[in-house]
Amino acid sequence: MVDLECDWMGLRLRSPLIVGASPLCSTPSAARRFVDAGAGAVVMASLFEEQLIADQVAAHRFFDSYIDTNAEARSFLPETDVFSVASTPTLNLVTTLASELDVPVIASLNGVTPGGWTGYAEQLQEAGAAAIELNLYDIATDLSETGEHIELRQLHVVREVVAATRVPVSVKLSPFYASVPSFVARLAEAGAAGVVMFNRFYQPDVDLETLDIDRHLHRSTSAELPLRLHALAIVHGRTNLSLASSGGVHLGTDAAKAILCGADAVQLVSALLEDGPRQLQRIHSELTEWLDLRGYQNLDEARGATALDNVANPHEFERLNYMHMLQSWHPRKPRTIR
Repeated sequence: MVDLECDWMGLRLRSPLIVGASPLCSTPSAARRFVDAGAGAVVMASLFEEQLIADQVAAHRFFDSYIDTNAEARSFLPETDVFSVASTPTLNLVTTLASELDVPVIASLNGVTPGGWTGYAEQLQEAGAAAIELNLYDIATDLSETGEHIELRQLHVVREVVAATRVPVSVKLSPFYASVPSFVARLAEAGAAGVVMFNRFYQPDVDLETLDIDRHLHRSTSAELPLRLHALAIVHGRTNLSLASSGGVHLGTDAAKAILCGADAVQLVSALLEDGPRQLQRIHSELTEWLDLRGYQNLDEARGATALDNVANPHEFERLNYMHMLQSWHPRKPRTIR
């Protein structure tokens, strides 16, 4: 039987399959079902700093609007353990999951201000999070702000959070850096323990009937996986950071590909949205069967088998692959009608 135990940022996982940041584990019972199905760890839904700020401002605006009409208006606000617009519900859930689950509970954080990143990271750590995942969801909209400036700001955030916490810190990246390998190396210098490749941008569409934004969620497919495989294969063996794949894993063979390209762990969300723990169990079984049929005893033997760290000139190798891909396509011959 294949041993699926692995190491992710110093955390020992019973399985490389991780439930990624999402509402999937928003209750202890839901999280437990995923763990029973084979999850090696769970990542909580991202804590968005601006959402907390917006909720707090809205609550104060609502209650303050009655000040001039009712002398007791401020007393309408219940105690914070009954009604909370701060991070308390998330922190309480972290504490509950950490105490009830026998796998690491990882907190995901998407901050805005320097103090927000470090302050909430400290709170999540104290609540019991085994690690912090920084979601660097940074969309450039200012024409005067350069890519270098954005990267420096992000690296500063990572350094500050690492300095403020005692648990390992991972960074969830987007694929839209001029040089992902270079930025991964700079993250290692900043003190990160791992990187997750890649953040999946939920890109709103345009509704032509209403001329409004269409915000429907579209799940990923296995077609999105090669972008992750490519990055993993390039970075594996060239950094001490733990590597995780996120996006496009819907089958056990998808997970196997990510591991062969260098992933230490594989995060799942879209694949679990419809069939939940049963789908996770299927992926777990398919991965185990695929590795077993090929004689692998454990994940260490398989990890990085198809990565580029054994290639003398990765740049030349990639260019050749690009040319071969282009040459592999041939137009279909027109069918003859008789």
